[in-house]
Amino acid sequence: MTAQRELILKIFLDSEDEHMSAEEVYRKVLNRRLRISKATVYRTVDLLSDVGLLRRIVFRDGVIRYELVSKDEHHHHHIICTECGRVEEFPFDLLDDLEKLIEKSTGYKITDHQLKFYGLCSECAKKKSNEATDEATKKATK
Repeated sequence: MTAQRELILKIFLDSEDEHMSAEEVYRKVLNRRLRISKATVYRTVDLLSDVGLLRRIVFRDGVIRYELVSKDEHHHHHIICTECGRVEEFPFDLLDDLEKLIEKSTGYKITDHQLKFYGLCSECAKKKSNEATDEATKKATK
């Protein structure tokens, strides 16, 4: 592996819980004052994804993001806040039985799946609730 690819992989290792776009990786490269071109970053994240070291994920905003794949990782899913964009992982994979049923009924061998939930994180939900309460109070005092 080239030194540049190793440095890009190290950025993912150092940011293990983040879901980064190639552009965000490039910004981290610049912040570390590394001499790697934007094109090299984009090609490298694609390559690392193709060889199974990174997983491509596309959320509602349409941006391709990448996360590090660990060998002992059980499949996980994501919940995304529609207000602030916060992404959290949760390790529950309750789809094993469904996958087996689909394989049996279709003859496919499922190699991957992605499940994403969208909603409001606790902070945004609280903020929205406070805004609604404030608005109701304003209307009541008029």
